[in-house]
Amino acid sequence: MNKEVLGKIKQKKEAYRGRKQGQVAWEEYRETVRTARDEARKAKALEELNLDRDVKENKKSFYTYVSDKRRMRENVGPLRNETRNLVTQDMEKAEVLNDFFASVFTCKCSSHTAQVTGGKGRDWENAEPPPVGEDQV
Repeated sequence: MNKEVLGKIKQKKEAYRGRKQGQVAWEEYRETVRTARDEARKAKALEELNLDRDVKENKKSFYTYVSDKRRMRENVGPLRNETRNLVTQDMEKAEVLNDFFASVFTCKCSSHTAQVTGGKGRDWENAEPPPVGEDQV
């Protein structure tokens, strides 16, 4: 980013501090935020356009930019399975999450899901659902 964009971001931070202290009006703060956001987006688009244009001459900068975007930011933390054991391996975490989300569709209720109990005195609870005809589908 160039100095102008960094200056706009700094102004945004200062406006935020002033807004929290009651020294900056809401409209002024919003305008500062919009300006900083627009400038940052334009700078990013320009950088990507330049990378795209110069990829034939300078492949290293292009691949550096792409690899920065591909990096994983955060992992899933440790989970507990149905037997309350701590799971830390990626494949085991995937299985725990898969089992949990699959239980929603198969109506397998485990101890950590809420169960709804039906109230008494409602006519519609025991009623049959209306049949769906071909013309309704």
